[in-house]
Amino acid sequence: MDVAGSRPLTVVSGGPVELAVMWGGFPLLGAAAGGLLALAAGWVAGLPWAPLQGLFELLDRLPQPQATAGTAGVGALAGLVVAGIGTAERLIVTVDAAQVRLRRAGKDRHVSRAETRVVFVDDGHLVLLDADDAELTREPTDLPADRLAAAFRTHGWGWADGDPHRSSYRLWVPDLPGLPAGADALLRARERAVQKDRRDDARELRRELGRLGVVLRDEEKRQYWRLNGRAVTPGQQEPTSAERGPDGR
Repeated sequence: MDVAGSRPLTVVSGGPVELAVMWGGFPLLGAAAGGLLALAAGWVAGLPWAPLQGLFELLDRLPQPQATAGTAGVGALAGLVVAGIGTAERLIVTVDAAQVRLRRAGKDRHVSRAETRVVFVDDGHLVLLDADDAELTREPTDLPADRLAAAFRTHGWGWADGDPHRSSYRLWVPDLPGLPAGADALLRARERAVQKDRRDDARELRRELGRLGVVLRDEEKRQYWRLNGRAVTPGQQEPTSAERGPDGR
């Protein structure tokens, strides 16, 4: 039950249908692809421009139906691997009046309602912002936005139908003025990570930029940025402890 004791937890996930599709559909698709690969091996091996012709020639020389059964089995196994990865990576959102739990790959992250100003879905990501419009979390998800909206609104969370700051983002280019000290170097490093698809590096650099007060969004490997309420740009002074108030902001 939630803190008020009036509403149960609300869980938003893909549910059993999603699991059935992954664990049933992916192995079947893999088996079908593997079987077709063996059956078409001779034809592909005869194409002068086809890659891996040696592999297809080898498959074509193997006896049937053993070759088809073998490649179908390998394809089904690959489908099971994909299903396992998909199951681990899917996001499960559990909401009540006090907090939200975000579960992925066996790990939980909790964000309290007290520190959250607004929640929304942006380009396939569930985003929570605090009172300074800094990102508390940005989680990739394919969960339906209407189900997420209903879950958060049911428990009294602030919900927006889209990023309320979308018009504030600016395209980043090197040496752009107006950024906090050190942000340009981090953005250069992150641009390289994004271009080379180094996702872990890009994620870590996003967190570092967040500590400087820079909020990011990516569009076709281009970086767009805005500042949150805690950013300190050249020419500004950091707020004193008295100005931040008792909560440190």
